Amino acid sequence: MGTLLGRLGEAAASLLGVCTLVFLLIHLVPGDPVAAMLGEGARAVDQAELRAALGLDQPLWTQYLDYLGGLARLDLGVSLHSGRAVTALLAERAGPTLELAVAALALAVVVALPLGVLAALHQGGAIDRVAMGFSMFGAAIPNFWLGPLLILVCSLWLGWTPVSGRDGPLSLLLPALTLGTGLAAVLARMVRSSLLEVLGEDYVRTARAKGAGPARVLWRHALRNAWLPVLTLLGLQFGALLGGAVITETVFAWPGLGSLVVESIQARDYPLVQGAVLVIALAYLVVNTLTDLLYLALDPRIRGR
Repeated sequence: MGTLLGRLGEAAASLLGVCTLVFLLIHLVPGDPVAAMLGEGARAVDQAELRAALGLDQPLWTQYLDYLGGLARLDLGVSLHSGRAVTALLAERAGPTLELAVAALALAVVVALPLGVLAALHQGGAIDRVAMGFSMFGAAIPNFWLGPLLILVCSLWLGWTPVSGRDGPLSLLLPALTLGTGLAAVLARMVRSSLLEVLGEDYVRTARAKGAGPARVLWRHALRNAWLPVLTLLGLQFGALLGGAVITETVFAWPGLGSLVVESIQARDYPLVQGAVLVIALAYLVVNTLTDLLYLALDPRIRGR
């Protein structure tokens, strides 16, 4: 119980720090939302009236306290441009981002698990070199290059998939592939490394000495104990996928939280930027906390630390 409360306390403190940092950064970056809304030719009196109506004429600390008070009431405010509740806008965009993250994670696991296992079983061989070559390539290639390349080949040249947008299952394929390639590369290396470490343990050699077949040794003894670091990486990377899809969503015009952040930053929509970043940070913290708790449940040796 003490460990659980400690982890929850750390998550709450991190969330408060994220909220404070986002608030300060948004209000310190160049640009005036009032000027963006009214245009550069607006009269000074009109700008002053709108600034007062939006509460932007208040001291920064007053705006910060109002912001925290709204968070305590689960009220993220109203978008400066659309006039709609920020929570409603975020609810519309959260579904596509979650869909993309789950698809990218599933694709990464399907590719990385057999690749990592084969690389570990054929250490130093051709399969191992090919697998690790893919891992290096996938980890090095940036999303802003891979996404347009996939659009050029699969959409424009071959006509297999839509160019952009969210219209049917095929439209999910290229964004998921773009977002999941890097994760698959990292995950394949982790599976290989963790499995190689476990295959050298005494209990694996004992199982082999007792006559257990290769498949039984692999699935019942080796992989079962090699999963802990892999699961930890999966949890951390899934949280990163939820918050790190900004480039991919922008490239493919995917209507998720990442593209919403870009749109709201360009419009200097303070409440919407703060709400979107807060939701992304909260999702990341929740996933990481659940991963820590799962690790504690699967490995009793560290519960007392």
